[in-house]
Amino acid sequence: MLVVPLVFLALVLGVVEIDDPRALGRVGLKTLIWIVAVTAVAVGIGLLLVNVLQPGRGVPHEVGERLIAEAGQRGGEITSCRDAMSARDMLLEIVPINPVRAASEGNLLGRMFFALVFGVAAAVVRSPGTRTFVDTMQGVYDICLKLIEWVIRLAPFAVAALLFTLTARMGWDVLLQLARYVGVVLLALVLQCFVVLPLLVRYLGGMSPGTFFRGAKIAMVTAFSTSSSSATLPTTLEAAENRLGVPRRISRFVCTLGATANMNGTALYEGITVLFLAQFFGVDLNLAQQALVLLICVLGGVGAAGVPGGSLPVIAMILGMFGIPPEGIGLVLGIDRLLDMSRTTLNVAGDLAASVVVARGEDEQVPVASA
Repeated sequence: MLVVPLVFLALVLGVVEIDDPRALGRVGLKTLIWIVAVTAVAVGIGLLLVNVLQPGRGVPHEVGERLIAEAGQRGGEITSCRDAMSARDMLLEIVPINPVRAASEGNLLGRMFFALVFGVAAAVVRSPGTRTFVDTMQGVYDICLKLIEWVIRLAPFAVAALLFTLTARMGWDVLLQLARYVGVVLLALVLQCFVVLPLLVRYLGGMSPGTFFRGAKIAMVTAFSTSSSSATLPTTLEAAENRLGVPRRISRFVCTLGATANMNGTALYEGITVLFLAQFFGVDLNLAQQALVLLICVLGGVGAAGVPGGSLPVIAMILGMFGIPPEGIGLVLGIDRLLDMSRTTLNVAGDLAASVVVARGEDEQVPVASA
């Protein structure tokens, strides 16, 4: 309900605060390089672990058939929503014909593009009317933050209820059968979150990992509770600005863009799930095909919605492209909640790490690491 106004307002206000167009280009380029490079590293880690540990070989077919039968209807709905979406269509969606229609249909990339262009124009036009309009947008933005705060207070109870229901309905045996797959996903997420990101923050951002995680802790806990990068955005911005010392003009741009585009955990999860299902159904993917999976997962991470389960349609689309039965997504639906919570935590941590790295070298510095 609140993602549409929040993303639009935060992006516009973030661009407006970057008064210098050259700074906007510099910040945008650094953010883009971070998104592509770090997401590619995350997917690469996931694909490597799947090839080494091969979790799909250890799942009995009868268990898979049972899971697909139980979740077949929902899996079919997820698959059908992306069947007609080609790579050309996804590219054309970036520039929406109608921004209102893009917002109503969940076209996040089109919505973000319009917000960026709108923000650039608002920054260029320096008139009393523009300043009044921007102040009004700031007021609406503050209202959205308060509404999301109320929602977040209820989220932990809802997550606990969902986990209880899934466990009671499917039983422990099913969870144990898929433990290898879950273990591989969690291992890859841990490596990316607690090995790759700290190294980048230390050597590219000039901040000690301890300082970073202490500042990012509240946002990461919120992300784990809500399973939504977009819903966590207010907490992410607060952590970046007040706890990590990132200038507001940088944090608003990087973190808001990252909430829907910089999804390390989502892309990593997509790559592992595609190869896991390929192994389960006996579909052999060579190195060239796996490299293509990596590329598509990087782009899919950008296009996935920053809400619970937002990556499932992208996974279904990738499965169809490589001849893997798309209904196999029913295998992971029952345990997706835990993995969704975990990968969202990495997504938010990646956004905060990006804000620290991008802010270094700008006019205002983030705190440097202690010797």
